[in-house]
Amino acid sequence: MLNQYPLWKYILLVVVLFFASLYALPNLYGEDPAVQVSHRTKFLTADDQLIIEQSVKNLKSAELEQGRVLVRFNDTEAQLIAADALKESLGKQYLIALNLAPATPDWLRALNAAPMYLGLDLRGGVHFLMEVDMVAAIKRMEESLLSDIRTTLRDEKIRYRGVRRDDNGLHISFRELSHLQEAAEKLPRIFSELVFRETEETLTIDAKLTEVAIRNEKKSALQQNIITLRNRVNELGVAEPVIQQQGDSRIVVQLPGIQDTAGAKKILGATATLEFRLAEGTRADWESADKTGRTPLNSILYHERDGSPVLLNRRVIVTGDQIVDAASTFDSQKGTPAVSIRLNGKGADKMGDITRDNIGNPMGVVFIENKIETKKVGDTITKHRSTTKEVINVATIQGQFSSRFQITGLESQEARDLALLLRAGSLRAPVEIIEERTVGPSLGKDNIQKGFMSVIIGFCLVLVFMMVYYKGFGIIANVALTANLIIIIAVLSLLQATLTLPGIAGIVLTVGMAVDANVLIFERIREELKNGNSPQASIHSGYEKAFSTITDANVTTLIAAIVLFSLGTGPIKGFAITLSIGILTSMFTAIVGTRAIVNLLYGNRDIKKLSI
Repeated sequence: MLNQYPLWKYILLVVVLFFASLYALPNLYGEDPAVQVSHRTKFLTADDQLIIEQSVKNLKSAELEQGRVLVRFNDTEAQLIAADALKESLGKQYLIALNLAPATPDWLRALNAAPMYLGLDLRGGVHFLMEVDMVAAIKRMEESLLSDIRTTLRDEKIRYRGVRRDDNGLHISFRELSHLQEAAEKLPRIFSELVFRETEETLTIDAKLTEVAIRNEKKSALQQNIITLRNRVNELGVAEPVIQQQGDSRIVVQLPGIQDTAGAKKILGATATLEFRLAEGTRADWESADKTGRTPLNSILYHERDGSPVLLNRRVIVTGDQIVDAASTFDSQKGTPAVSIRLNGKGADKMGDITRDNIGNPMGVVFIENKIETKKVGDTITKHRSTTKEVINVATIQGQFSSRFQITGLESQEARDLALLLRAGSLRAPVEIIEERTVGPSLGKDNIQKGFMSVIIGFCLVLVFMMVYYKGFGIIANVALTANLIIIIAVLSLLQATLTLPGIAGIVLTVGMAVDANVLIFERIREELKNGNSPQASIHSGYEKAFSTITDANVTTLIAAIVLFSLGTGPIKGFAITLSIGILTSMFTAIVGTRAIVNLLYGNRDIKKLSI
């Protein structure tokens, strides 16, 4: 009775192994080349699925899920042909993405059993590490507050000389002390994100953002950029992208299956947005302002793409933030490329009021793009920020319009890119791509083969060593090691973790470490036998005395893995996750699993010798 488990422990082991085998099973079925079809604005229906099925040949199956249709094929050649056919037949409102869909049987999918995701280094694609320009984010916030302060002073009928911004904050100047005192009383109540300090000698009020406001703006800029980048990736039609925050100012973007690095960079890094402003004066006034450098009080001098000057009103009618939809199209009258715009309710009301009151007057569309360039001079690296503002269209308002209109004066590819950027939204702050990697699909396939081969070789060598050195008990350890590997894969599959090359390295390391516990137990049993104890007593003492050593060794490794996960990034986190899971499962299989098998074979029996 010394070495017997209660029945519930055996049942627990059987249940754990059964479910682990069940949820690890999907990884054996591989993947099907597939095409994922979705719509820009609506969910697809069964009728859409039928049209898609009729548009392609040699399909394996098609399924409708979460408003998207996934069409499977037997080979990549049929997949590529089908993708081209669907792009041609369905039109630009549909998003076509190449995909590798798990070939898991329906009965397993009904149990929510799915394989692990494969990381970029195993599947191929593009990796970007992007840094958000927080300086530009703060500058944009200050400029917005600058405009709001002007409006507030006018609404409150407080006369002021000027409002300007520099690197030291915002500065408001007055002509009279009474106006300064009135502003100093009212502005702090309205603008809680600013700290005001008045100087009566110079009749100025200086304002700076509070630390809380700066921190909130940086956090908001990062989160808004992540949302915008996710929208842009969706527009590109990439299946299973990874877009996540890294640190306080960086974003990781991984696009599986995308090989066009230049095209992806152009779309992801672009900070293009639009402003609609009324034009001021006549063309002669524009020429005069350009030559003399003097502009009217409420005007700003811009230039069109051909260099021609344009005077536009300082007041912005509508910005790119108020655009809810944009599509590349053609002007029905001239047949030239155009972008069809749809505004939200607030933007439509503004545009309706302005166009109603300004029929016959010209309106300009300003295209704004922010760029960051990193230059290295000797050992010094500097960042140069630049903003390009150009008028892409000036047209006379022929009649009142509000929510729907179109922009002309663009080239075909430019119209498509601008429509995509406007649909996905503008970035809150410019981003700079500071790291990029491209992994080809053939290299990814090679990585998979080598990675899994390393697991198999390491696993087999450990099995052979344990069987030769520890004989019967070595076979028991091998059974536990096999169960450990199955449980690791099952847990990673249940968590829908992304398997990367470092993750495979973590599994290989775990395979080697998993037998450490068995070695400690078996060596302790050997010592007890040499000391003259009976086999049953030796088994009991071996497991009891080795437990604390096993726990100490694994807990210290687990702490190291947790630190790696907390402080590491991307690939390091993948290694830490598989290592942590492997440590926990190896302790379970080594201590509980092997003890259960030993108890079944030797427990409650009068034995004279152990095969160890």
